[in-house]
Amino acid sequence: MNDIPSAVFASIDEEFADKPAATRRQMVAGAAGVIGSMGLMGLAPSIASASHDTDNQDILNIAATAEVLATIVNTVGPEKLGSNLDPITLQNIQAAAREELIHYDVLVSSDVGGKAATKRIWIPDSVFASKESLLKTLVTGDQIFINAYLIGTTSFGNDGNGRLARITAEFMGVEAVHRALALQSLGVLGNDRVFMKYSTGEENPNDAFFKKPGFRKITTAVDYLKMAGFGFGEAGQGPGAFYEFDQVRQRTPNPSTLTQRTPR
Repeated sequence: MNDIPSAVFASIDEEFADKPAATRRQMVAGAAGVIGSMGLMGLAPSIASASHDTDNQDILNIAATAEVLATIVNTVGPEKLGSNLDPITLQNIQAAAREELIHYDVLVSSDVGGKAATKRIWIPDSVFASKESLLKTLVTGDQIFINAYLIGTTSFGNDGNGRLARITAEFMGVEAVHRALALQSLGVLGNDRVFMKYSTGEENPNDAFFKKPGFRKITTAVDYLKMAGFGFGEAGQGPGAFYEFDQVRQRTPNPSTLTQRTPR
């Protein structure tokens, strides 16, 4: 049973979440027994992968596009709100801006192969209206990125691409730190997760998608960002403005104290 990927167990748990825990455990054990008795252990990864219905190139392209957005928000936010941010929050967001930019550069490198759908991003004016609105945007956006990179880790891992699975896991960890620091700057608990949220419902009320489920298909990340008001090459919801990535990246902060600047 230990050879069966945990993703299979998770899929059963999620599909039958309304059943008692004991019942779900029995179903997991039963499924493991059936798979093992039929000699289908080797098919377990493909079963888990199929539940995601996700193309690996789409993962890389959407991740690169999301990092374009993140670089802009984390660069422009401090420019517009710097005087309203305490020194530690300012430093954390500026560091995040450079980290997102480095993520982008890795994703579009020749040995990874991602390509951003657009570098022209529409950002609602409300994002930069106050310290609180910026931080809550970061909480929501970073959670979307966490979810997306968990899809990447699962999909690349299922396909046997350990290097890309590790890179997306490394990126996910950084996004989790960004989210935690934004929550802490809002004056609430940043260390609020036992596990990083994947496709279950959001339990933190500071997230714009409070009580809404996560997602298991990478294109849903774009849908969620659009629902938050962002536009990719086109205007999003409500008043806002376009920002050009190639211009913004020229002034993205680059703190000398940042470490681990390349994936391992």
